[in-house]
Amino acid sequence: MHGVPRTAARSPEMTRQAILDAYAEEIVGKGIRRVTLASVAARAGVSKGGLLYHFPSKRSLTDGLAQRLRDYTDANLARATTYGTARAFLETSVPDPVEARQYWAVITAVRADPEDVSEEARAILAAVFDDWSQRLRADVADPVLADIIRLVGDGLYLATVTGLPVLSPARLRQVIDRLVDNAESM
Repeated sequence: MHGVPRTAARSPEMTRQAILDAYAEEIVGKGIRRVTLASVAARAGVSKGGLLYHFPSKRSLTDGLAQRLRDYTDANLARATTYGTARAFLETSVPDPVEARQYWAVITAVRADPEDVSEEARAILAAVFDDWSQRLRADVADPVLADIIRLVGDGLYLATVTGLPVLSPARLRQVIDRLVDNAESM
């Protein structure tokens, strides 16, 4: 068996998270059409019955990944209160590798066969992007600059989740600082 060793010590929430992690890895590695519930269970270190207890279908697994994305976004939106919307958006547009794989898995799943993806999961993904757009338009005085910040952030995000090169940390800091300074000076 590949994946996480079986253990009786996991809480139900830890098991759910391990299953979602395994599902995301399977999607990224194989594409959603080649993922089976058995392969997810094996990777998560649970029985197929244990997986079905938490997630009765691939659709429910995809819904779980979409909700996790919603949770990540809500946490990142909360950062906007402390750091400012433009800065929070741009800095969270380069997610850590674990989060990037989660995002990529959700995007891959949502773009796949409608049988495995609910309208709710699609709506969550659309709302995640729309929430940031609305927040930027509300908090950045110049609507064109708000759109530029969104497009830069989306580009950083896309490069990160697809594994494309991102700017060096020093250059990235300069880009973020320049855009934030422009947004705050208006």
